[in-house]
Amino acid sequence: MHAVLPRLGRIKLHERADLGDARVMSATVRFDRGRWFVAFTVEQDITRPAPTRPDVAVGVDLGIKTLAVIATDTGETFEVPNPRRLGKALRKVRRLSRTVSRRQGPDRRTGRRPSNRWRRADATRNQTLGKVADQRKDGIHKLTTDLARTYGTVVVEDLHVAGMGRNRRLARHVADASFAEIRRQLAYKTEWHGGTLIVADRWFASSKTCSECGAVKAKLALSEREYVCEACGTVLDRDANAAVNLARLAASGPDSNGRGADRQTCLGEQVAVKRQPGRADARQTGTLPPQGESAA
Repeated sequence: MHAVLPRLGRIKLHERADLGDARVMSATVRFDRGRWFVAFTVEQDITRPAPTRPDVAVGVDLGIKTLAVIATDTGETFEVPNPRRLGKALRKVRRLSRTVSRRQGPDRRTGRRPSNRWRRADATRNQTLGKVADQRKDGIHKLTTDLARTYGTVVVEDLHVAGMGRNRRLARHVADASFAEIRRQLAYKTEWHGGTLIVADRWFASSKTCSECGAVKAKLALSEREYVCEACGTVLDRDANAAVNLARLAASGPDSNGRGADRQTCLGEQVAVKRQPGRADARQTGTLPPQGESAA
């Protein structure tokens, strides 16, 4: 198959592009990882199928140990393992990076051009990193497409990904999991299929709330992988418990529990925190007003 591009003329394509009856509007050419790519913008009428289970709501709890724990409001629960592709390829990337560092690379200060050996070593390293990125992208697309095509309502958490990335022990794993990309794809894919995406409030205590009796824990350490309810004695997997709470949030509505973006859990109660200009709020100072009193 060929593509006719302005100034470049007729170019043979390595991969076959089945455009069908689509009308090509424009083409974008880019160089990435030692290869040239052309992306076509087309105009075409597409009919996307409705979700196969439109009346079922599903809660998706994202994590590092398990990429996603999915629970429906009908009681079904299943896990999506985290492949950790970057961690598996890191040993090879380190070895290739050492090889690149031993070659004569470019120097902007002196204007030195890189050697051919450096170019080949750098291309090999970039190819390895590109393969990891392609594998991650493929897995996320399959997960989000399956959720959008199957369920009418998908509930996810509003994770503070930037803050999680500041943790030096979790930053690489958070980046490899791509939480923000999963939410971004779910946003437009659910709209494509006529579904609904509900983003739970950042302070919604999905992990601290017991899915059996509704009791809320004051504290839950990240190392506690099992949720043990002190009220009813229920023992559940931490992520599965959070996914069930997210799925039930769809039936009650995202704001039915009274938790807003200016609220957080404190000693099992929801205490409002009102922010005023020029004054740090309770989350920044680490203090909260006494129970029974509103914030100043």
